[in-house]
Amino acid sequence: MGIRVSHAYGEHLAVAAADGTEILRYVHRPDPDPFESPKPYAHPVRTLAGRTVTGYRPSDHRWHKGLQMTASHLSGQNFWGGNSYVHGRGYLPLPDRVGSMRHDGFAELTVDDDRLAFTEELTWVTRGGAGWARERRGIAVHSVDEEAGAWALDWSIHLTNTRDDPLVFGSPTTAGREAAGYTGLGWRGPRDFTGGTVFGPDLDGEKLNGSRGAWLACTAEHDEADAHSTLVFAHAPENLDQKSAIHESHWFTHMEPFAMIAVSWAYFEEFTLPPGESFAYRYRVLVADGAWDRDRVGAHLASLPW
Repeated sequence: MGIRVSHAYGEHLAVAAADGTEILRYVHRPDPDPFESPKPYAHPVRTLAGRTVTGYRPSDHRWHKGLQMTASHLSGQNFWGGNSYVHGRGYLPLPDRVGSMRHDGFAELTVDDDRLAFTEELTWVTRGGAGWARERRGIAVHSVDEEAGAWALDWSIHLTNTRDDPLVFGSPTTAGREAAGYTGLGWRGPRDFTGGTVFGPDLDGEKLNGSRGAWLACTAEHDEADAHSTLVFAHAPENLDQKSAIHESHWFTHMEPFAMIAVSWAYFEEFTLPPGESFAYRYRVLVADGAWDRDRVGAHLASLPW
C-alpha cells in the first residue's frame, strides 16, 4: 500500500495513505508560547481507518503535544514544557527554566512509494538563548499494511553536547517525586485513551510503570465510533544492550486521569553527557486499528526488521 507526502514549507510534513487518509503530520514549526517549550511534534497521528491517537494542547497540560522528544530535567533546564518540578516545593511555574528545540533544517528527505524518511537538524536552546546541544533526528514512515490495519513510525535521536560543561539528564523522580519518569520520547493520548489498557511482553497495567522491556502496548475504545485502536512503543535492539546504550531506559506509563507514555531514559537515575560527546537511541511506534492482544503485537513486531 503506497503513501502520499506533502510539505507545507516552513510548517509541516504530512503523510497520507493511498485512500487519502492523513496518518501523520509532523510539525517542524513549533508553537510559539515559550512556556510550552516550543519544539517539533507529531500530531495528529491517525490509524489507517482515520482514528486519531494523539492529543494536542489539552486543557490540563497545554504543553502536551502528540508525540515529542523531551527532557524534563536537563542541567536545571526544562525541555518538557510547563511547570518545573522542584523537590520539596512541587511543580512551579519557572519560565526562565523552560527551553526549546529549534528546527534548523532537513539534511535529507526521501520519498518512495511506500516509505518517507527524513533527517532533521535541531538545536536545544535554553530560555536565555544558549545552544546546549545539537540533535540529528531521524523519522521514517513505513510498513503501511492495509490487511493488518497498521503502519510503523521510526524515530531516532543522535544528541551531541555542545556546551563546555556536562549535560545532566534527570526526571521528576530523580528530583524526588516518586514514580514520575517524565522524560525522553513522550506520547500524550487523546481523551479516548484515558483508562486504556497497557501491557508488555510479560507485564500488565500498573506493574509496567518503571519497568524495562522490549515493547509496551496500549489499547483503547474510541468515543463516537464503535472502534478500538492500539499503539505499540518498541525499542531498537541496541537500546537495551548495556554495552551500547548510554543509560538504561524504563517505561513511564500514566493512564489516569489522562493517557501518557514515555520511553524514559532517566527514570530512576541521572546520567551525564560530557562536553563534545554524543548518545543515540532508536524507537518504533506501531499504529494499528483494533484491540490487539499480546500475541498479535509480538508477531507483527517480529515481522518488521530494523
